[in-house]
Amino acid sequence: MQIEQYKIDEFNQRHAQEHTRRYEFAASSLANVDDVLQRLVDFQIGIPSWALGTGGTRFGRFPGGGEPRSLEEKIEDVGLLHALNQSSGSISLHIPWDIPSDYKAIKALAAQHGLRFDAVNSNTFQDQADQSLSYKFGSMQHVDKAVRRQAVEHNIEVIRHGMELGSDALTVWLSDGSSFPGQLSFRKAFENTLESLQEVYAALPDDWKVFVEYKAFEPNFYSMTVGDWGQSLLLANKLGPKAYTLVDLGHHLPNANIEQIVSLLLMEGKLGGFHFNDSKYGDDDLTTGSIKPYQLFLIFSSLIDGMDARSMDHATSLAWMIDASHNVKDPLEDLLQSVEAIMIAYTQALLVDQQALREAQQENDVARCQEILQEAYRTDVRPVVAEARLRAGAALRPLQLFREVKVRENLVKERGRKTVATGL
Repeated sequence: MQIEQYKIDEFNQRHAQEHTRRYEFAASSLANVDDVLQRLVDFQIGIPSWALGTGGTRFGRFPGGGEPRSLEEKIEDVGLLHALNQSSGSISLHIPWDIPSDYKAIKALAAQHGLRFDAVNSNTFQDQADQSLSYKFGSMQHVDKAVRRQAVEHNIEVIRHGMELGSDALTVWLSDGSSFPGQLSFRKAFENTLESLQEVYAALPDDWKVFVEYKAFEPNFYSMTVGDWGQSLLLANKLGPKAYTLVDLGHHLPNANIEQIVSLLLMEGKLGGFHFNDSKYGDDDLTTGSIKPYQLFLIFSSLIDGMDARSMDHATSLAWMIDASHNVKDPLEDLLQSVEAIMIAYTQALLVDQQALREAQQENDVARCQEILQEAYRTDVRPVVAEARLRAGAALRPLQLFREVKVRENLVKERGRKTVATGL
């Protein structure tokens, strides 16, 4: 299914009067609104191929109708999202869930939908049907060098797929760790992981990056071999200048100060990118901004301060992607909501008077610091985000149009009611 541009234009025309009134009121108090709008138009958020179907838990999975049955249909779904918001301009593939059978055709299809290929993702956290050796006790940390070699070769294969598609980064998340005290040597597990990653690093093209993702717990709960940003940073530093830390918002212990983490990683020039989601307890993989919108704003405020200090381009210097599991919502609706929340938080953070904040910090004026941040956070920027979409040719209200043109109903008619997308 595709949404023709005339339907978007007709929808926008129906809502133009109300939008203009709200936008003009919001813009009247912003001194740099044109700059903000251009930054919003430029800012793109990657959509992972595995997030286009209904997710699941350890206890069950309840697939929705019309889920994409192939990589081609996943690209079409991301194309739908991008047509609606013009902020979802890239797709991130997970290998071996989404191995292209025809690179040229897949690239042409992505281009048809205005999409590029973001970082490619390897998978050594589960065994595949044709796999010789098991990752039950780890992959790159494994005591058996043959298992480690298998994990390394898989990651190198993922790089090759990415090269064919025009990607320029590899994301490595390892589920390696231990469930019980004494199960493994922490030191040896880390050394094995580093040695394995060094082999993968050596296979990177000159213009590529590798993102080392960390997670505090799950599936192992006693220890994770890459369990926090310090361990990831240690690996990235040892690997070399093409290696960076990747931050997933749900991969922290409760109440971790993520804005401080990203500030220090930026300071060290080792922040590679983000996986956006939200959580109440842990890695809940909920809709971005649904639980902790103020935290998301504070993270973006720290990001903008740190990126501007290093003269980094907001849109291209870091890899931005959603990583969520849609267990009870329509996946496409959930992704539209997440993109909207990210754009709102980014816009609010752009409104922070960073110079005034630094001056207040220098004077130890704690109350003033709070006021500066909350003045930006409490500003209703939704009309500004909508105006950026309008200027980019997207829908003023993506979710509303999604429902009006009955996207899910049409996908069910095309694909069937009992389809299951590849992935988790």
